[in-house]
Amino acid sequence: MPARTFFISVYSLVFLASLALNSIAIYVYFCKSISQSSITVYLKNLVIADLFVCLCLILRIAKYTSTSVEIQRIYCNFGAPASYLNMYSSILFMGYIAANRYMMIVRPLETHVLQTVRSTRYICIVTWAVLLCYNCVYIAVFVSAGTETTPHSGFNCESFHNSLLKQIYLAMQISSSLVFLSVLVSLILFYWGNVQRLRQAQRTMPEKPGNTQLSKSKRNMRVLVAVFCVCFVPYHMVRLPHTLISPLLHDCTAEATLFLSALNVCLDPVIYFLMCRTFRESLLQTLCNTSVNQDNKRPSIGTGLSVSNL
Repeated sequence: MPARTFFISVYSLVFLASLALNSIAIYVYFCKSISQSSITVYLKNLVIADLFVCLCLILRIAKYTSTSVEIQRIYCNFGAPASYLNMYSSILFMGYIAANRYMMIVRPLETHVLQTVRSTRYICIVTWAVLLCYNCVYIAVFVSAGTETTPHSGFNCESFHNSLLKQIYLAMQISSSLVFLSVLVSLILFYWGNVQRLRQAQRTMPEKPGNTQLSKSKRNMRVLVAVFCVCFVPYHMVRLPHTLISPLLHDCTAEATLFLSALNVCLDPVIYFLMCRTFRESLLQTLCNTSVNQDNKRPSIGTGLSVSNL
């Protein structure tokens, strides 16, 4: 019971914070005029993924607040697959962003075909389509299959699985972990390549103006890798062991790492701010305009005195 109360509280806080932050990001990216580039397209899709993760938290909170088996079934049938869909879309989009930045460092004067806006849009469409089909298989089998056991009071959905669904779920866990591992290795390699390029530039031409840009790119990549590791590494470190030897791992351990993965929706706005200059400029301009409008609406002291004198 204390664990349930704790997770209800922290998920509610994450939901409110992420809803506010991602609403601002949605407004800036989709309601303001921002120049289109490959990195902007990836960031827009990352915002969409984060917004859906935020909305999925409603079902997760309902899962904890209710003891109804039907609520548990609805969450495991739709809420959990939707959360995983958006989690791995976020993982892949973060990998695409890192690859895009690395190619800009390696070929600063060229634009690779994968860096064009058109190719980037196709990559995003294919990514969403594959992940959606991937999760639809699980949902279809879940709906058509019966459950072998009655769900217990824990936090996982495995008690709804029959033998066929257990095999499908295990295959999905393994393939998803391989996707995560591939992106993690890529992020580390891209960051290392960025560091080596900066060191080489500083040795050969220490006063070169482009070194400042390389330093900023290194900082941005460091933030991207840090957010990725904090949010997704703990979850995947316990995910397969939890699936293979679930009785040996406490549900709260798996849930704590799942909470860290959900925390990604509050940390991604840092990436938007650092990675996209037009996003920064548009956001700061919006904040300044809001501040100016509020100041204009306030009555001046002189006006107040003249009214009182009348």
